[in-house]
Amino acid sequence: MEAFSLRDKVALITGGGRGIGEGVARCFVEAGATVALVARTANEVEAVAADIRSQGGKAISIIADVTDLDGLPELVEKAVAEFGGLDILVNNAGGEISPQFLDTRPQHLQDAFHFNVVVPFELSRHAVPHLLERPGASILNMCSDIVGIQTRGSLAHHTGKAAEAQLTLSMAADLGPKIRVNALLPAQVETAKLQEFIDVKAPHLREILLKQTRMRRNATPQDIGYAAVYLCSPAASWITGSLFRMNGGLVQEHATKFPDL
Repeated sequence: MEAFSLRDKVALITGGGRGIGEGVARCFVEAGATVALVARTANEVEAVAADIRSQGGKAISIIADVTDLDGLPELVEKAVAEFGGLDILVNNAGGEISPQFLDTRPQHLQDAFHFNVVVPFELSRHAVPHLLERPGASILNMCSDIVGIQTRGSLAHHTGKAAEAQLTLSMAADLGPKIRVNALLPAQVETAKLQEFIDVKAPHLREILLKQTRMRRNATPQDIGYAAVYLCSPAASWITGSLFRMNGGLVQEHATKFPDL
């Protein structure tokens, strides 16, 4: 279906060397897009771009640390210079590990806010003049399903992600109607990093995650990628300011009373 195609679209994707960012990039290319992938780790992002090219897709790698605000204009200019314009920005890079409350300090909050709010804002600011030149342009932020939920032990990270969700809503208000802005809010995604953590440090965690997920599996980067394709495609042309939750169906049963069908 043409409405779901990203043919002739150029996308800039941060954190594109692995995990969710790689999944989004590969799904975008499958839908017809050209991608510029940004990451700090050169061997990872260059390997992903090279593999995409080996399969007939169009991709370049840009090695950069997005937390360095001074380098952000160059990221945008490299993508535009290489491919002639920009249609989609995916602010995927983000995170920050935060300690428990009594060990949390103001610097943890400042780091989380910088990575999850200031960086996507500033990169978007530099991308917007180029996006305004292309019909159907969009920005996609990668938030988290923890937004609006009370959880323990990750105050700085969760506060940063909640602020990014509000950033998405405010950007959508400011940039419409020419640029749509949405966010994906995924729960657990079985990236190589998460898989290694579960297998080595927390083998019990997998069972816990599956029990609280209606679909009885973790998401894959491809699951997130296909949702990203939809939100950045013409099929979602009337969707902006959306916080799109992806959690496999949250199970809120206190005890398992009913077996799965």
